[in-house]
Amino acid sequence: MLRVVVPIDVSAVSSTASAAFALATPLRVADLLTAAVVEALGPRAPQDKRERVIRSTLDGFGAGTFVVEIDGRVYDDPDDVAVCSGTATLRFFLRALRAA
Repeated sequence: MLRVVVPIDVSAVSSTASAAFALATPLRVADLLTAAVVEALGPRAPQDKRERVIRSTLDGFGAGTFVVEIDGRVYDDPDDVAVCSGTATLRFFLRALRAA
C-alpha cells in the first residue's frame, strides 16, 4: 500500500471559478502510478532508475499484469481518471496467481 500526496489543480480552480476542484483533483491513473513509483523509490533514487521503474510499471499495468486499487476503487486502464482529495491510497494486485 502506498500513499501519494495529491496536488490541488490551481489552474482548474481559477479557470472554472469552482471550489469543487480545490477539494478534489481528477488525475489520470498513469499519473498516480508515476507518483507512487517516485514515492516508493524515495528522493535519493537515481533519475535513470526512476525512469526504468516508471516505464516497467506502466508497461506492466498496460499489459494487464496487475490492477491498482485507488481509494477503494479498482482500475485497469492507465487512461482512466480517479478523483482524489488530499492523499490517494494505492494498492497493487496481480491478475494471475503465481506458483510458489
